[in-house]
Amino acid sequence: MARTQARFVCQECGAVHAKWAGKCDACGAWSSLVEEVQRDSLPKGLGTARGRAIEFVGLVGSSTPPPRRVSGLAEFDRVCGGGLVPGSALLVGGDPGIGKSTILLQAVAALASGGNGRPQIRCAYISGEESLDQVRLRASRLAVAGSPVQLAAATSVRDIVASLDQIQGPEVVVIDSIQTMYLDTLDSAPGTVSQVRASAQELIRLAKLRGFTVILVGHVTKEGLIAGPRVLEHMVDTVLYFEGERGHQFRILRAVKNRFGPTDEIGVFEMTDGGLAEVPNPSALFLADRQHAVSGAAVFAGMEGSRPMLVEIQALVAPSPLGTPRRAVVGWDANRLAMVMAVLDARCGLSIGPNDVYLNVAGGLRIGEPAADLAVAAALVSALTLHPVPAETVVFGEIGLSGEVRAVSQAEARLKEAGKLGFDGAWIPPRRAKDKSKERSGGLKLREISHLRDLVELFEDVPRRAAKEAAR
Repeated sequence: MARTQARFVCQECGAVHAKWAGKCDACGAWSSLVEEVQRDSLPKGLGTARGRAIEFVGLVGSSTPPPRRVSGLAEFDRVCGGGLVPGSALLVGGDPGIGKSTILLQAVAALASGGNGRPQIRCAYISGEESLDQVRLRASRLAVAGSPVQLAAATSVRDIVASLDQIQGPEVVVIDSIQTMYLDTLDSAPGTVSQVRASAQELIRLAKLRGFTVILVGHVTKEGLIAGPRVLEHMVDTVLYFEGERGHQFRILRAVKNRFGPTDEIGVFEMTDGGLAEVPNPSALFLADRQHAVSGAAVFAGMEGSRPMLVEIQALVAPSPLGTPRRAVVGWDANRLAMVMAVLDARCGLSIGPNDVYLNVAGGLRIGEPAADLAVAAALVSALTLHPVPAETVVFGEIGLSGEVRAVSQAEARLKEAGKLGFDGAWIPPRRAKDKSKERSGGLKLREISHLRDLVELFEDVPRRAAKEAAR
């Protein structure tokens, strides 16, 4: 007969405790321990049973790439690695109201409709948060109500598994969301660590068995991480984050884990009245409202996965009326900004510390690569000296603590993207000899900056260059 035993599980990290405590010893979260009752139904003789031997093979062998189910949404397919893989599990997370349900409903509608040589794929959308009428209203607003998508509202994993466990069942299934699903064999409430882990495990097991693709929607915590146990991200094949600021119309779909494709790949969408529209050339859109000859702005040539992308970095330096100056950063790492300011102060003699500093990445995009250091430094020096960066110049490079500017990866791809958008100059780190011999800079006039002092001198020479031009 099955035994029951009580345990206390942290809802933040999933650590198990024998008794209740106000603070989790593993992650330090307060009031996160919840009592859960686990049924121990393992047979007594399992520990002595002998398993069958597994077969080992070599690293070299015949293998074929997995087939793909292409939706037709190029940005969505790009992030997934070229399409959805049969039998795979995807986890999509994002802030409330950012558009997770919208993009997934558009994707399954495109898969079910087919067209342009793509076959029609049987798709099911199971909602545990909204009623059928609410999903139908969204489908009507997105103009996809005519797509042959099977719709259901359910939260019982037992009922969902019974409905999907068919030979001619759906080929793509969306579960919105995994935190609302529950197993009646567990006594804990829906959304707890045990329920989320067990529900996801049952759905993924069935997806592997029947060969359909399951897409799980996950809530996020206030820190921006997917709620529930971290093991949930290890169970799935792909983890996608849907990012964006509500004040901006742009949305970024980013892959942070992908067993069937590249990671750090992004897809850019624009929120419109009719849903999410694809942005095939995000660099031109991010720079559409850029103003020329304005101090404190620099164009950064970055890489998001395999895609080069140009964004504008804006900085404002103003005298502070407070004893402790403010540091406001949007779209970049605040610790990285403090490091760049410290290097400018210690190595170049620029006193930025007593001022309020505001830094913004235009368009709502978040940048995480160190290659943006030089562009941030250029924006700060430009804002401090009131001399603008040349309008048609892109900037990229990593800054070390001694003030040196280090080379970054995929420099040629960044320069080519800048050349396609009409830029004629670039401030870059020193190139190696083999890179100089390639001569594939897209026709841009390159200026190599080996130290931050070289960057500061460019702005100090602006009045002298202007006087020379005026004398001519």
